[in-house]
Amino acid sequence: MARIVRKERVTELYEAILELETPEECRQFFEDLCSPVEISAIEQRYAVAKLLTQDEVYLKILDETKASTATISRVNRVITGGNGILQKVIEKVRKKHES
Repeated sequence: MARIVRKERVTELYEAILELETPEECRQFFEDLCSPVEISAIEQRYAVAKLLTQDEVYLKILDETKASTATISRVNRVITGGNGILQKVIEKVRKKHES
């Protein structure tokens, strides 16, 4: 029963995120919901993922993001063996910024 409730809560959270219309709304939403440390951790992992998809080496990623090697390795495992959505989103954002 607890697992069903948790799944419903997380699904509702994802639905709420999909209701956000602008980067500013998104920023405000996450600032209301997360601590500065949590937001920083998410931002750092996203920055690591972007650099990994650009085939940057670990030393450059360490220097630019200040992420631990454990974080870089974890993100790399997701990029190389995950479901592909992180890379897909990064590419969509990259293309949007190039336009």
